[in-house]
Amino acid sequence: MQVLRAVVGSGSVTAAAARLGYTPSAVSQQIAALEKEAGAELLERVGRGVRPTAAGLLLTEHADAIARQVAEAETALADLLAGRTGRLSVRYFATAGAALVAPAVARLRALHPGVQVELRLADPQDPLPDVREGRADLALVVGRPEPAGDGVQDGVRLLRLLDDPYLAVLPKGHPLAARRSLDLAELAGEPWVGSEWPGPCLDAQLAACAAAGFQPRFVVDSEDYLTAQGFVAAGLGVTLIPRLGLGGRHPDVVVRRLKAPEPARTIHAALRPTTPAQPALTAFLEALREAARGGPAVP
Repeated sequence: MQVLRAVVGSGSVTAAAARLGYTPSAVSQQIAALEKEAGAELLERVGRGVRPTAAGLLLTEHADAIARQVAEAETALADLLAGRTGRLSVRYFATAGAALVAPAVARLRALHPGVQVELRLADPQDPLPDVREGRADLALVVGRPEPAGDGVQDGVRLLRLLDDPYLAVLPKGHPLAARRSLDLAELAGEPWVGSEWPGPCLDAQLAACAAAGFQPRFVVDSEDYLTAQGFVAAGLGVTLIPRLGLGGRHPDVVVRRLKAPEPARTIHAALRPTTPAQPALTAFLEALREAARGGPAVP
């Protein structure tokens, strides 16, 4: 059909052959094959040239439309491969939203305004199925620090972004409040306010306490950072909250660093190991790393 388009556009087989880089014989063979498939004559001779029949004109119009669509497809593909366009589906958990995802999306939009990002909160019980099954391109997940850093686990590739340390949150009048930092073991005899759901975040706290030689005695389960601070401010106990979770701080609590050991949770970006290279995804990962490097300061 594109050969027919060239013949109709130039008015002769010879001119079309010169434009396409074919021999006149090859062009004539292509037109004959197309007429056989169409079941109709497509060209008629006029003097030394040719002009399209009604059927030839119809196919030429469709060939024009196809050529435009192919050109549009080539342009769209080039934009996609260059990262100028694309669509990403991202799953995240609440405390990573403001500190990591929001600045990463803002950076991506500034550099690649044509990329669309779909954001959804991840399933707190298991955020990985959406990535494994192709419903999401990337998910932010939490785990304890691992020596290996990156690797494939549970069918996904984990890319380490940052370690998010837990900080001690005490009532303002607590005897330890005057200290700048605390050994974790100094909180062994305190009543504790729970701040995490059961899972890797709570596991990171419990593992650090076990390493310090004690098991915390929880007197309140809140499973929410702001609520936990309210209980602490009321003098009901102490709690641990990760740095990313301290975006808002109760006026009647103090926050102190922990050491020996320092509890921490590790935040990873989870992707499918088989995902082909995507400039938009690569750019978003770099934006996440940039946000992680400039993480929030300790209150």
